[in-house]
Amino acid sequence: MRVLLVPNPANPRSVEATGQLCARLVASGYQPVLAHDDADACGLGSFGVSRAEIGEPGLALALGGDGTILKAVHLLDTSDVPILGINLGRLGFLSGADGDMLPDAVVEAALAGEAAIECRQTLEASVTVGGRAAGEYRALNEIFVGRAPTARVVELEVSVNGTRVGRYLCDGVVVATPTGSTAYALSVGGPLVSPDVRGIIVVPVAPHTLIARPIVTGPGDVIRIACPNPARAEACVAVDGDHVPCRAALDSVEVRIGDHDIRLMRFDGRDFYEVLTQTFLGG
Repeated sequence: MRVLLVPNPANPRSVEATGQLCARLVASGYQPVLAHDDADACGLGSFGVSRAEIGEPGLALALGGDGTILKAVHLLDTSDVPILGINLGRLGFLSGADGDMLPDAVVEAALAGEAAIECRQTLEASVTVGGRAAGEYRALNEIFVGRAPTARVVELEVSVNGTRVGRYLCDGVVVATPTGSTAYALSVGGPLVSPDVRGIIVVPVAPHTLIARPIVTGPGDVIRIACPNPARAEACVAVDGDHVPCRAALDSVEVRIGDHDIRLMRFDGRDFYEVLTQTFLGG
């Protein structure tokens, strides 16, 4: 079986664990692979493959925090591969095992398929720039449409299924999944939503108004964010925190629920509310 290892090269603990795990997998007859950049950063160059060569491994192991799990999601794209996050980072809200758990036992159980599986909804975004389609993007947490780092506030119009529900002078708008409700959307005043719910969360960021409120839409709804005022249209798009190059004026972004869910493995036995309490409330 091929196993994708996804480390955080900036985390020494993750780099060390990746090297150890790679050796154990080889000794057990598995085929570990890493993206080229990750392999070079971890001193495992012979195990590096291009993104196109990753294919559909039997399992992906993300050794880090939530950002490392998001990285694994984007490396795998639409491949239906279970992901086990082993928390070696700061937050670990999405992780299914703690770094202090016995790594050999956890990995062997994961390889044997002996873990609970949580299916997490994704988003698909269609971006239009200069009157032309500029790309399709997929997110596990959120799509952000808003001001560029050096730009002034933008004017954004938000529609749901063709009906305008808001027009804001603002820093931007976050469109999040229930999984992403505990990430950027939470920090800008959005609601906490169980990942068992299928829907889309829309949260204005720093709107210059007294009446803006978050909206939770249904699973079949389509969200459109447009730049109606050319004088305040210096907006960019970020997908799970990574900026999409914005070299021309943004026209609109349409967001809907994605066709492919993400499968996250969990060994620690905690449900969403236990993780929520322990992570944010110190319970």
